[in-house]
Amino acid sequence: MALRPTNPDKARILFLFSDTGGGHRSAAEAIIEALQLQYGNAIETEMVDIFKQYAPKPFDLLPELYPIMVRVPQAWGWGYYISNDSRRAKLIADSAWPLIRHNIRKLVKSHPSDLIVSVHPIANAPVLRALGERRPPFITVVTDLVTTHAFWYHRRVDLCIVPTEEARQRALLCGLREDQVMVIGLPVAQRFCQPPTDKHTLREKLGWPQDRPIVMLVGGGEGMGPMERVALNIDRFPLPLCLVVVCGRNQKLKNSLEARRWNQMVKVYGFVREMPDFMQAADILVTKAGPGTITEAINAALPMLLYSRLPGQEDGNVSYVVSRGAGFWTPTDESLTQALHTWLENPESYQQAVQACKRIARPSAAMDIARIIFERLPSKPAINLPQEA
Repeated sequence: MALRPTNPDKARILFLFSDTGGGHRSAAEAIIEALQLQYGNAIETEMVDIFKQYAPKPFDLLPELYPIMVRVPQAWGWGYYISNDSRRAKLIADSAWPLIRHNIRKLVKSHPSDLIVSVHPIANAPVLRALGERRPPFITVVTDLVTTHAFWYHRRVDLCIVPTEEARQRALLCGLREDQVMVIGLPVAQRFCQPPTDKHTLREKLGWPQDRPIVMLVGGGEGMGPMERVALNIDRFPLPLCLVVVCGRNQKLKNSLEARRWNQMVKVYGFVREMPDFMQAADILVTKAGPGTITEAINAALPMLLYSRLPGQEDGNVSYVVSRGAGFWTPTDESLTQALHTWLENPESYQQAVQACKRIARPSAAMDIARIIFERLPSKPAINLPQEA
C-alpha cells in the first residue's frame, strides 16, 4: 500500500518514467509544466526513473542500452511484436515480479503521493501490484501515437489517456472499459503550442533566407538515423532551397556535415533550444517517425517527410501522418525527391498538407491532461497562482 503525503496544503503527484527514448521524459515534463501554470504552488510533483532508480541489476542499465538496441531495428521490432499481446504481456510481468518486487515495493514506500501518473508502459503492472487495493488514483498517459503496446493497458488503472482514436481502440481490445479511456492528444511543452508567428520575422531573426523554401532535417535529440545520406540527397535537388540540419548531440555528424561542400544553401546546427521557432520558420520537416516530433510539427502546421521509423511502436505513426494528409513516407532517396517535387512545384498540394496539420493538431493536450489530473485528486488543495508583475 502506498503511503499518503502529510502536507494538506499541497497535492503530491508522482510521475513514473524512464529515459528509454526521449518521449517519456518530455511528456512528463510537459504535464508538470501545465500543472504549474494552472495550479501553481498547490501542486508538488516528483519524477522517478523506474529503471535507473529502482530496477535491479542489470535492468538499471536499460536507459543506457536503449540507443544501442534500437540500432538493430529488425531485432527490436521482432521483440516488440512477439510480446505485444495482453496475455503475453501479463505472463512477462508475472515472471519478472519475483526479481523486482523488493525494488518496486521500496519505490512505492519511498514516494508517498496523492496521485500517480505513469508515462511508461513497463511501470504500470508492477507498480499497481505493489500498491495493492488501498492506493491513490493511478493514471496512465500513453506516449505512443498509434501502434501502442499491450503493456500500456492495465485493467486496474483509474484512467488511461491516449493521443489518438487508434490508441483508444487498442485499449478497448486489451480489455479496458469505455469509461477508463479518454482521447486527449500527446502532451508537448507549451513552447510548441503557441499561436503561429510570422515566418518572415522568424527567418530574419534566425538569419535564414526569405527567397527560397526551408527544408529542415532532424533526427531527434541524438541525431539518429541516416541523416547524412538524407542530407546529401536533398542537396542534389534541382530547385533552389535552404537545407537546415539539426544534428542534436551527434557531434560526429555535425563535424562531417560542416566539412562538406554543398550545392544548396545549407545551415548545420547541433543541439538547439529554439526548435519551436525553427519549426514555425521552416516549410517542410524531414524526420524519423518519432511521436513527439510528429506532434510538435503538427502543432506548428509543418508538413513532414518521414524517412525512417522504429519497427513496432512507430509503424502506426507513419500511417497516421500519411492517412491524415500531413506528410509522406519517404524511406528511399527516390521517394523523398518525388515528395519534394510534389510540394515545391505544386503549392496547392503543399497547402493541403498544411491544412491537414491544422485539422489534427491538439495543442491544448498538456493543459487538458493537467486539468483532468487535478480533477482526479482525492482532495483539492487551495490554488495559489503566482501574481503577474
